[in-house]
Amino acid sequence: MAYDLSNRLVIGISSRALFDLTAENDIFEKEGIDAYCRYQVEHENDLLQPGNGFSLVKALLNINRIPGQEGRVEVIVMSHNSPDTSLRVFNAIEHYGLDITRAVLASGAPLTPYLEAFKTDLYLSADEKDVQMAIDCGIAAGIICDDTISTPDIDPDDEIRQIRIAFDGDAVLFSDDSEQIYQEQGLEAFEENERKLARDPMKAGPFAKFLKTISDLQKELQEEAPIRTALVTARSAPSHERVIRTLRAWDVRIDEAFFLGGITKRDVLKAFGAHIFFDDQAVHTKPASEVVPSARVPYKKKAPPGDEPS
Repeated sequence: MAYDLSNRLVIGISSRALFDLTAENDIFEKEGIDAYCRYQVEHENDLLQPGNGFSLVKALLNINRIPGQEGRVEVIVMSHNSPDTSLRVFNAIEHYGLDITRAVLASGAPLTPYLEAFKTDLYLSADEKDVQMAIDCGIAAGIICDDTISTPDIDPDDEIRQIRIAFDGDAVLFSDDSEQIYQEQGLEAFEENERKLARDPMKAGPFAKFLKTISDLQKELQEEAPIRTALVTARSAPSHERVIRTLRAWDVRIDEAFFLGGITKRDVLKAFGAHIFFDDQAVHTKPASEVVPSARVPYKKKAPPGDEPS
């Protein structure tokens, strides 16, 4: 019988998001693909250190240890690497005891068709082009911050008992309609719009489906659910009401919500202990990445005139 992915939480992650390949990527950018390939083969027995997506992946895989949930989470390495240069990544996966057995090794080809083929719920990568293409295809995806200056310490031996995922609101969980009003007309117009539409649920953003999947899993597992979610948004009263009513209309669960009204998100995320934070603006993800793993969610590209669905 074929292995069915339809009832699993499928996480696609690039090798550079799972492990720290900063030095190797520098070789690729400065010396080219041949030098990169030689380096990887020559160092395939050198252990890779955890990257910024490591803790999230390890935490999610722990769901598979819950009785009755074996195989519920499927993590797939999706990489532009060739099969010949991938042994180092698989050696690291084995060393850290990660239950990852499947991979897409595309040798430089686009990954988006494979994200769709594997029914991917979330894709994490350090490659902006790949993430943009995933978002444009309706897949929740984030450009993981991999700046070594701001990378939080990650202990691969930490026993993670609870998964903590934090989301921004506008342009992440919700559409960017309200955000555009703020950008074009200012705060007063934004607040007036949200007050007027307080009882009208917002449209879904790129991470709405992913949140729904997590929420359904929480409901199924009930007190055993090892997932805790947080909304960390720059909104404040009176624009909070529409958020709460939207989540209620979607019948999704958010465990904690922070309406910060312009207060920096960094310290709140540190206190929450997020294993990943998703936001659409670098002004938030960059400082956040100093204390928790963070990923920027790009805006979906608008279809050119004539390409809109009829």
